[in-house]
Amino acid sequence: MSLSVPQNGIKSDNEPVIELFVKAGSDGESIGNCPFSQRLFMILWLKGVVFNVTTVDLKRKPADLQNLAPGTHPPFITFNGEVKTDVNKIEEFLEDVLSPPKFTKLSPRHPESNTAGMDIFAKFSAFIKNSKPDGNEVLERGLLKTLQKLDEYLRSPLPDEIDHNSIEDVKDSSRMFLDGDEMTLADCNLLPKLHIVKVRTTVKVMAEIVVGTPSKSYPLNYDK
Repeated sequence: MSLSVPQNGIKSDNEPVIELFVKAGSDGESIGNCPFSQRLFMILWLKGVVFNVTTVDLKRKPADLQNLAPGTHPPFITFNGEVKTDVNKIEEFLEDVLSPPKFTKLSPRHPESNTAGMDIFAKFSAFIKNSKPDGNEVLERGLLKTLQKLDEYLRSPLPDEIDHNSIEDVKDSSRMFLDGDEMTLADCNLLPKLHIVKVRTTVKVMAEIVVGTPSKSYPLNYDK
């Protein structure tokens, strides 16, 4: 394991001691391309709590990791010395214990934001791992359909964007993120996955171009 790197400043005496263990990159030290690690990092960062990040080189299987969390792979956290390993439960735990007024609330106000884009990564995985060319078109359509649904959700105004006393209809949302102008747990879950979709799909398309196979462009620009 590499040295722990503190994030979000200097910890005060009354703050919890939090360490985030994440999968290391190919160099064995930098933060790897793991959407679950990035999800927990984003949550802790947005909470505004001070925490340490320790990267774990899984190729070396360090003994101190096995002693700390036997049989567990990153990401996981230690909170005041207590090991927590399930990503979804860690999210719930952090939202509960790191609460206002000292820490930022990250739960979405609109339940629909939690499920927006939830099936994109599964569709993407099926598409990117497919080895049969005759199945590409169907899988591609499935992926694009889920991306279009996400785009429609982002463009549709949320209830609090609609002024029911106004005679003008709000056709498009002006919000920056899934649930409004501030990032929430929903964004922490979805954005790392969308980044992988964008990068890996671009690589797949470029590979098809190199070998001379016709390929369509993919509308994977999520900037509004």
